[in-house]
Amino acid sequence: MTDTAKNNLRGVAFALAAFAIFSTHDVIVKVLGVDYSTFQIIFFGVLFSFPLVMLMLMRDTTQGNLLPRHPWWTALRTVSAMISGICVFYAFSTLPMAQVYAIIFTMPLLITVLSIPILGESVGMHRWGAVGVGLLGVVVVLRPGGTELGLGHLAALTGAFFGALAAIIVRKIGHEERNAVLLLYPMMANFLVMAAAMPFVYEPIHIEGLGLQGIMACFAFLGGLCLIQAYKSGDAAIVAPMQYSQMIWAAIYGGLFFDEVPDTVTWIGAGIIIASGLYIVVRENFAGTSANRPVVSVKSRVGLPTAPRVSMLQALVKRSRKRPA
Repeated sequence: MTDTAKNNLRGVAFALAAFAIFSTHDVIVKVLGVDYSTFQIIFFGVLFSFPLVMLMLMRDTTQGNLLPRHPWWTALRTVSAMISGICVFYAFSTLPMAQVYAIIFTMPLLITVLSIPILGESVGMHRWGAVGVGLLGVVVVLRPGGTELGLGHLAALTGAFFGALAAIIVRKIGHEERNAVLLLYPMMANFLVMAAAMPFVYEPIHIEGLGLQGIMACFAFLGGLCLIQAYKSGDAAIVAPMQYSQMIWAAIYGGLFFDEVPDTVTWIGAGIIIASGLYIVVRENFAGTSANRPVVSVKSRVGLPTAPRVSMLQALVKRSRKRPA
């Protein structure tokens, strides 16, 4: 076996571990959603995440301040990330996990579309076809008329859209903005907005719930570290599709804890969406049809307000290792 193949296998293993951890994180979100509002869950999740993030930022030796070079793009990205987190957490609280994942998996399709106006990307007929087929998969999952659609479905779709928007903005300005800026602004916005909402939604939290909040924050951070190792080891086009393994965890965890068993229609719709996303990744990475590779460059999971983006953590780790002793 070649070194490249070994590295890709190592990357796949780390990625599978990362998305297993993220799925466990989502189980906690769903459990907490029974007793607490989405705003309260995010508030405590961000609160517990701050010490972990501060430890990483203390190792950042980049010179400069925390004023964004692109304030309007940074503001739009901050708002988008916050909306995405709120919507995805709410979706997990109200929908079966498999349905939420299937809808979140539309993110590559949405990134492909948004890359046209924001990055000036040229999208050809093949990728447009993949977007169309993927949207058909969403219709299959939602099956309008055959199932009752609610706020949870709208929240999942909204979360996927704003997650894609936040990701594409990072692709546009990430090479010029400090990672600390892109990391801290969404976390601070989440903390302040959720804190403002707390007087209206707060429910007394028992010690078990507080412990779950802390575990959730640790899982989000640990999953991010595993994903860093995955992208350091393997090619992004090989690692990125491993997120689809979350459908397997949705079936396992859904059956074990929530009496949720994905039906055939959900599997078919999810399969269509996944196939479309994989096709876009292949076209971007191997067919030379993309100058920006916006889908392949996305290294974090959508709707995870309790942890920083993987690409930013990765950059901070690299800088800390270059720091002289």
